[in-house]
Amino acid sequence: MQLLTKSAEDTRELAGTMAGLAEPGDVVLLVGDLGSGKTTFAQGFGWGLGVREPITSPTFILVRSYRGRLALLHADVYRLDHLQEIVDLGLPELLDEGGVALIEWGDVAAPVLAPEFLEVRLEHANGDERSIALRPVGRRWSARWPSIELSLERWRSRSPLPGEAGA
Repeated sequence: MQLLTKSAEDTRELAGTMAGLAEPGDVVLLVGDLGSGKTTFAQGFGWGLGVREPITSPTFILVRSYRGRLALLHADVYRLDHLQEIVDLGLPELLDEGGVALIEWGDVAAPVLAPEFLEVRLEHANGDERSIALRPVGRRWSARWPSIELSLERWRSRSPLPGEAGA
């Protein structure tokens, strides 16, 4: 699914809408270059979960935890050099307590995580616009896909992705 947001606030609103569909144990991998909007997305997602404290990048402390409707674990694995360091963070164990994990630079962590996640790929479009591609991996997110598509329809980009019909 290809989406387009017009501003940072619009990206937060989209993420907050997605958070309304989050369930305990969910993993969301945030993928994109520096400045693509990963932390902005995390802020909106947290707000959608009812987190009322400021959400900031966990780049230097690796994992931040917030309380809302569900616990939010916000991780950033950019500075880690080895996959074992990601395992050592203990994210699967933390999720066993019923939280949701957002992992910035999640494509790096994917090989050592459970095979059930939603990939959110953010890219610069024009100015403050962001192109956001969603890709469910595993049954957990795929089962909710019709609800996700319906709730995010207003942000749906009408340009086909490479490889899609009409591209």
